Amino acid sequence: MENLKLDAKLSLQEPAHLYYGGAWVPPLEGKYEDTFNPGTGERIGSVATASRADVDAAVAAAKEGFEVWRDVVPLERARILKEIANLLRKHGDELAMMDAANCGNPYTEMRGDAAIAAAQMEFFAGLVTEMKGDTIPMGPERINMTLRQPMGVVARILAFNHPFMFCGGKMAAPLAAGNAVIIKPPVQAPLSSLRLAELIDGLLPKGTFNVLPGGVEAGAGLAEHPDVAKVTLIGSVPAGRAVMRSASDTVKPVLLELGGKNALIAYPDSDPKMIADAIVGGMNFGWCGQSCGSTSRAFLHVDIHDAVISHLKAAVERYKPGIPTEPETTMGAIVSRTQFDRIMDFIESAMSEGARAVTGGHAVTEGALAQGSFIAPTIFADVTPQMRIAREEIFGPVLAVRKWSDEDSMLNEVNALELGLPCAIWTRDLVMAHRTAARVEAGFVWVNEVGRHFLGAPFGGVKQSGIGREVGIGELISFTHEKNVHINLSGQ
Repeated sequence: MENLKLDAKLSLQEPAHLYYGGAWVPPLEGKYEDTFNPGTGERIGSVATASRADVDAAVAAAKEGFEVWRDVVPLERARILKEIANLLRKHGDELAMMDAANCGNPYTEMRGDAAIAAAQMEFFAGLVTEMKGDTIPMGPERINMTLRQPMGVVARILAFNHPFMFCGGKMAAPLAAGNAVIIKPPVQAPLSSLRLAELIDGLLPKGTFNVLPGGVEAGAGLAEHPDVAKVTLIGSVPAGRAVMRSASDTVKPVLLELGGKNALIAYPDSDPKMIADAIVGGMNFGWCGQSCGSTSRAFLHVDIHDAVISHLKAAVERYKPGIPTEPETTMGAIVSRTQFDRIMDFIESAMSEGARAVTGGHAVTEGALAQGSFIAPTIFADVTPQMRIAREEIFGPVLAVRKWSDEDSMLNEVNALELGLPCAIWTRDLVMAHRTAARVEAGFVWVNEVGRHFLGAPFGGVKQSGIGREVGIGELISFTHEKNVHINLSGQ
């Protein structure tokens, strides 16, 4: 078999199979799908597509792996996870190149993703002794205590915008807690998850870590399966609802990180140039705005609105679409033609509804980019609340600027949507910052900062942006059951 066609020395062979039970397994129904390079439009190779029968087989293998892994003492689990983290760092450049070719994000950005995944693995490895119970006083001759125990088989369904970071980082907490994990990588970019399975093969008991590429059938099969103890999703709101419905049949808990239409609020005491830089940075133009955390709505006070707008073109100039695997590229490709067409439809609707393009607003097709899916970084001003770009998550490089003068009206508009992931507030007034942070309906708030995430700081949304928190000790605890044990010492 030939290796997959990528700009890196990779051992993944074509076709790429499923990985479960410590082995590479062809799909039981023989289904494979091509995966593509969105920067060039070229076919990379074919990857297995899991059916429900494959889900059943993988879950059975994961149950066997769990029965071994749960009894590995915590500090030994931590040692193995740290060894995995070292492998992630060692192969970070290779994994970054693979993601750049498969999901379209720039190679330089994906190198950071590999480092983040390794850091999350080390972070949760260091928390294995923190899954502590409590003792409850019951008087003489009685001991009452709680234990934290792993849940079993955990399924994690991943998004396409950070394929390897999500795979390497999101496997960490459930593994640290003693669970077995099944990863369902994104349909658009499954390769780095499969490569990770190759890299760590043999480090964990067979069946402890599994990778099932596939589509809706595989995701629904995992969510519905009676032997899957918990299912998690990073994805859209409709996908989250579907997972919740599927999980409800077996009353299993879910952890959901869903969509965002996030606000950046600039008060009149803010520096206009600094706000322009924050707007551009918060949109994550490097990966084409394909991020649930992008601050895609900028609310600028009337006193600084025009000055901020005047700085935006210069602030966005560093982001120029290019071939994702080239080190000098600062802005990548849209992950698929389907997503490209969806984003262009939003841009066309904004123009037809009267929004003014400050910059961008068009596809990029010159030279080497002609066969890829590229859109210029786009910022619209003169946006009204009724426009689609002000209300709907685009998941692309499109930002809507709103002008405000009345604080209550502005906050009502910020909170009017059914989404609430992060929010960024810019002001030099400490009292104003605290009051606004308390009033915005969001799960994660930056003040005079945007776009950054911090190990140990819980991340998640409110309303329909999700359920649960990640990247903190709460994520680790969420993959455990709490058991109460009562002991009568008197024997009576």
